[in-house]
Amino acid sequence: MSGSCDLSADSPGLAACVRGGTIPGVPGVAAFRGRAPDPASIPVVLAAPHGGRRYPDAVLSALRAPEHVLLRLEDRLVDQLAEAVARETGAAFLVAEAPRAMIDLNRSVEDLDWDMLANPPRPLPHRFGAAHARGPGHGGHSAHRARSGLGLVPRRLPGIGELWKGRLDYADLGQRIAQIHQPYHETLAAMVERVRQQWGAVLLIDLHSMPPLPTNGGPAAQFVVGDRFGTACDGELVAALFSYLAAARRLVAHNRPYAGGFVLDRHARRTAGIHAVQIEIDRTAYLDAAMDQPGPGFESVVSLLVGMVRQLADDVAGLGRDRLRWRTAAE
Repeated sequence: MSGSCDLSADSPGLAACVRGGTIPGVPGVAAFRGRAPDPASIPVVLAAPHGGRRYPDAVLSALRAPEHVLLRLEDRLVDQLAEAVARETGAAFLVAEAPRAMIDLNRSVEDLDWDMLANPPRPLPHRFGAAHARGPGHGGHSAHRARSGLGLVPRRLPGIGELWKGRLDYADLGQRIAQIHQPYHETLAAMVERVRQQWGAVLLIDLHSMPPLPTNGGPAAQFVVGDRFGTACDGELVAALFSYLAAARRLVAHNRPYAGGFVLDRHARRTAGIHAVQIEIDRTAYLDAAMDQPGPGFESVVSLLVGMVRQLADDVAGLGRDRLRWRTAAE
């Protein structure tokens, strides 16, 4: 699909293109793109933070591992899934163009591996958090993610080892945060809030892909729904999602092994009517055997997601009507 947001002409509302951020080293290319219909035709926003694949030459030349390993970092073509579903449903969407190898939009800026930085200032700026100011080995879950190799800037992959030839210059990291990470989340927050203001409630669906899960002696789930263990999304919406996938005879797991990441932590506010779920899709369900291009299951997964979004949109609209009635009664 093209990088435009030229969706079908009969989509309700004004199909307003969204472009923002910049990719250091790729002049003229936005860090993310999307569409924000005004007014919003349904109370759903789709996001794909790991779909970007616009690699600067400097990033590729700094790579120690073969370029093909970058496919393992990408949620390959999940941006195309999101855009196809948005076309059919009228949902707003926002997808990354900048690759995860540069900066992970589903990580906090505090999820940083201290040891991969060259020439960091002492002490680190406040945005990196007190855990990092104390140095490596602190910071709980964030520090654990960074040490695992999949922090704010991925450092290593299982079976591959170190990804980069040398350390990342601190100035380069600052550019990536300022030009990609920060504007992406500011834009997503604004899109979500505008839909919430119109509908009274909104559902953010953060789309990801995953390698096939271990079978453990039985069939493996093709979908994993993460809601941060109930904190990010209304339980009735999650139950409706599971019922829909069960009716479609798709095996689904809940929060394990993926409960959701920074996107949900940053944007979900249940008490304010902002609900969010992370949905992981088995790559074999929609990609070819090389895990590179759309496979025979691509259209069926799009159709499945279209039906899911339409059903959930009705449920979210109901939550929004209830919130608006309560607000009116309180006034």
